[in-house]
Amino acid sequence: MKALSRRQQAIYDFIARFLDDNDYPPTIRDIQRELGISSTSVVDYNLKVLEERAMIRRNRNISRGIEVLGRHTSRRNVISIPVIGQIAAGLPIPVPDDLALGDATDMVEIGSDIVGNAPRDLFALRVKGHSMVDALINDGDIVLLHAQETCENGETVAVWLKEQKETTLKRFYLEGDRVRLQPANVTMDPIYTTADNVAIQGKLVSVVRSIV
Repeated sequence: MKALSRRQQAIYDFIARFLDDNDYPPTIRDIQRELGISSTSVVDYNLKVLEERAMIRRNRNISRGIEVLGRHTSRRNVISIPVIGQIAAGLPIPVPDDLALGDATDMVEIGSDIVGNAPRDLFALRVKGHSMVDALINDGDIVLLHAQETCENGETVAVWLKEQKETTLKRFYLEGDRVRLQPANVTMDPIYTTADNVAIQGKLVSVVRSIV
């Protein structure tokens, strides 16, 4: 097998060093700046080589989606959160009836400092749609939620609409015997429904940005 180029070895060494120092991986721009590489596309090309050599694994849906393979690193301040499906940030779309953590087919790793005092009972969903863009939640992002069945007015939550068998991500407002699910997009109207049609599934904790 052809040896790594100096640049590829330098990228690999920087990723490993960054992981040791921070307990989370660098972004492509971190690598570009640190090593003085001309463009992110050059970084991406060399990361592909490291992937082909099975030295790293990448999740291209998140900005810090690089994992070093075959190397022991201390991950004491990193937690893995299951990505258990997709949630609408536009019109509601169907998701599985049971958001059980065991249904996860993917995981996202984040620094424990990001979620503060709520490391347990967390799950993640991929966002589809644009209704929460004014809250800086974009199509393709991953939202981290704390599994719970109650919330306060104004909080952003994953809401299960029982009759429609659909879920959506919106700001929650209880107004008498009805619920207003408010998008964070001035071009979109709220969803109104009866309180008994709504089940809170989780409250927003943080957002993992997509770089796609």
